[in-house]
Amino acid sequence: MKFDFNKLVDRKNTNSIKYDFAPERGKPDDVLPLWVADMDFPTVPEVTEALVKAGNHGIFGYTEVKEVYFDTLKKWFSSHYHWNIERSWLVKTPGVVFAIAMAIRAFTKEGDAVLIQRPVYYPFSESITSNNRLLINSPLVYENGSYHIDYDDFEKNIIDHNVKLFILCNPHNPVGRVWRKEELVKLGDICVKHNVLVVSDEIHADFIYPGHVHTVFASIKPEFFDRTVTCTAPSKTFNLAGLQASNILIGNPALKASFKEEIRKTGYSQLNAMGLIACQAAYEYGEEWLSGLKQYLLENLNYAKDYIKSNIPQIKLVEPEGTYLLWVDFNALQLSEEELEDLILQKARLWLDAGTMFGPEGSGFQRINIACQRETLVKALEQLKEAVHSL
Repeated sequence: MKFDFNKLVDRKNTNSIKYDFAPERGKPDDVLPLWVADMDFPTVPEVTEALVKAGNHGIFGYTEVKEVYFDTLKKWFSSHYHWNIERSWLVKTPGVVFAIAMAIRAFTKEGDAVLIQRPVYYPFSESITSNNRLLINSPLVYENGSYHIDYDDFEKNIIDHNVKLFILCNPHNPVGRVWRKEELVKLGDICVKHNVLVVSDEIHADFIYPGHVHTVFASIKPEFFDRTVTCTAPSKTFNLAGLQASNILIGNPALKASFKEEIRKTGYSQLNAMGLIACQAAYEYGEEWLSGLKQYLLENLNYAKDYIKSNIPQIKLVEPEGTYLLWVDFNALQLSEEELEDLILQKARLWLDAGTMFGPEGSGFQRINIACQRETLVKALEQLKEAVHSL
């Protein structure tokens, strides 16, 4: 393998939120962290080279991008998602969560209803309630070890609460679903029928496991395209979260204008210079690196799946179709949330994301980040096994 994803990298004492802030966040200092969604792998070498070159220049003034930045994005989206984007759709933001908050403020008013599908990435809820909007939940249905959508409940909630905006998570964090085209069509048709706008968070789109295909929601029908804000970023794909650069695509000129006006009100303009440099270099040179990474993650997934089945059969892995995040069901242990937290944190000495972070539907679950070296994953699973067997 050209890229050695097995090589351990010491992230301690780098001000890493993942590794250096356990005590500040109420965790024991010696816990093994597999929680927040960044990776333990160095990024694409050409990204590092581009950043070093910029650093050596020594001037960090206001920065924008030329046509080549968009051309690089266009090539990536065409080759990976079969979606031909146009430059006029692009709005750059310092993150997808920032973009979601801007969309909520741009397209709804205080008291309006915004719909999500829990269990789901917790900043969705925070962005809704912090902006004084009404959070409406149409929960995913967990059945036979997998999740599906209750379309009747989805539509009923829209009607009953006069929902204005729906935040779609595809691929879904944390349950790992990659929604099939026919599932997205059903959701989209309901949104069109009731004039609901859609924010589609597709930040994990580059991590799709064999047998599954990512479908860009806005690409399915013109009616979907006309009402959708598509949120993308290189941050998950290339491990660039700290550089804060996202590419938001809005084809409807009126929606784009409203979105940009909301950003203007914050006083925000140009992105971080290093974020722009890294984004362009990643999409331009990162294809081979990403291919190797995806193979390594698949091997991590298969290792974790086999290990849990053989050694910790009391817990159940929800088979992911995408993302590098595992959603694990501990409910058969019949522990309270406090007891489960004690098991994970004090007995296993692991720092994971508790399922309840993603909504009450996540009770009894834990989210585990497997974007780490195999040695780290093995250690974590062994610690988890010992903890469960101690019950």
